[in-house]
Amino acid sequence: MEGPPFPRLTRVRTPVFLLVAGIAALTGACADQPPAAPAASSPAADTAAVRGAVHFTGTPPPPSVIRLDGDRTCTELNKGPERTVHTVLTGAGNTVQDVFVYVKDGLNGRTYPAPTDPVVIDQQRCEYVPRVLGIQVGQPLAIRNSDPLLHNIRADAQVNQPFNLGEPVPMTMTKVFATREVMVPVKCDVHAWMRAHIGVLDHPFFAVTGNDGAFALQNLPAGTYTLEAWHETLGTTTAQVTLGDGESKDVNFTFAITN
Repeated sequence: MEGPPFPRLTRVRTPVFLLVAGIAALTGACADQPPAAPAASSPAADTAAVRGAVHFTGTPPPPSVIRLDGDRTCTELNKGPERTVHTVLTGAGNTVQDVFVYVKDGLNGRTYPAPTDPVVIDQQRCEYVPRVLGIQVGQPLAIRNSDPLLHNIRADAQVNQPFNLGEPVPMTMTKVFATREVMVPVKCDVHAWMRAHIGVLDHPFFAVTGNDGAFALQNLPAGTYTLEAWHETLGTTTAQVTLGDGESKDVNFTFAITN
């Protein structure tokens, strides 16, 4: 006997456009998910600062008098045969001028590109101006002679390559230091009283105090630093400071002057 016939299956065709629409709907549902919350912003980097001043205790040494009459042009430029030279320049409130203050330690291998603008040391009226200056490794040092007579500049570097350049007329020469060195003494062989000092660093965190003894080191990253204050007669003294992002602290140095 024949059994009952099987029911006839009907094949349902889903229109292509419905499939596409469904896929698009699923994709859109994924795309409409709310974005992940942004990570909390960290404090701005390299915004810390150190400010302060350099003072002294005691009585500063008396100035010395140098004779210029060995060079008639120097005498004419200074309107006299003598010049008074202060080995320690002081200001109001027992402050000290021409102190080189810099970050000695704590940058932990960070590197800083050298500026392309030159630092200028000039020979004016038979003296170096400025007497103390700082420069970065690789930054141009413009050595200028503004006097109408022969000068030379001898840099007695111990780590960098020493040099001795003659400048017979008003002119400018350029040198570059290859590595860190604090400090490079500079002198003129023609005029023995002419002296200067150059601090060469691989970072920009240095300053030279003015007649108010003040200094500022800005745009530092957070960290713990050893600062050093250097003076050509008084020697060196150090201090430690810890800075957070955006934090500014005062650090003062004091040299004891004994006679």
